[in-house]
Amino acid sequence: MIQLQGVAVRVPVPGAPGQGWTTRTLLEDTTLDLPERRVAFIGANGSGKSTLLRLFNGLVLASAGRVLVDGLDPASDGRGVRRRVGFVFTDPLSQLVMPTPLEDVELSLRRTVRDRGERRERARGLLAARGLDHVAEQSIYDLSGGERQLAALTAVLAVEPAILVADEPTTLLDLRNRLALRRAFAELDQQVVIATHDLDLAQDAERVLVVEGGRIVADGSPAEAIGHYEAMMA
Repeated sequence: MIQLQGVAVRVPVPGAPGQGWTTRTLLEDTTLDLPERRVAFIGANGSGKSTLLRLFNGLVLASAGRVLVDGLDPASDGRGVRRRVGFVFTDPLSQLVMPTPLEDVELSLRRTVRDRGERRERARGLLAARGLDHVAEQSIYDLSGGERQLAALTAVLAVEPAILVADEPTTLLDLRNRLALRRAFAELDQQVVIATHDLDLAQDAERVLVVEGGRIVADGSPAEAIGHYEAMMA
């Protein structure tokens, strides 16, 4: 389970000319327990929802308070937390580091599958399960946005994380590929935590939290939280 105990995130920023540096607060004092299998954070750009997600695997560290992931603190055991938490970024090209999806999934499997032939076969099987066997050896630059995002998801899931965190995973996708990714998330056994502007995707969550100005301003069922967010935006 993910827990935040009085967590705040502050970063230094340049002040007015001649005044040196000042501090900007990205996340206010926040306490949360997230035991649900499907959790969504929604909010406007710059609200703090991406900062929240990055706390869950140590991409961002708390300035105050404590983050725990299944009892592990990213500040003191980042490697242990990242073994438990897989992270999917908005743009898969920032995540796919090898020339082809097959090589990228093989890279993820390198620590757990030592034999090269077995590793390649396992990678092919994982890509086939996502409907990507026909593009396994194509350049990632020749893939559609949806194929890239599914390839990135496959590479992340190859190491069998207990928790999947996804930051705006459908932003760059058309409707067909958004639906494909939505189905893929729905089929996962892992806990899935997302930040999204896609309110249809948020509807699939058990719990939705609205973030505004670095604070949680609504927390409840999808209907309740999305209704609050839509009224706030109106």
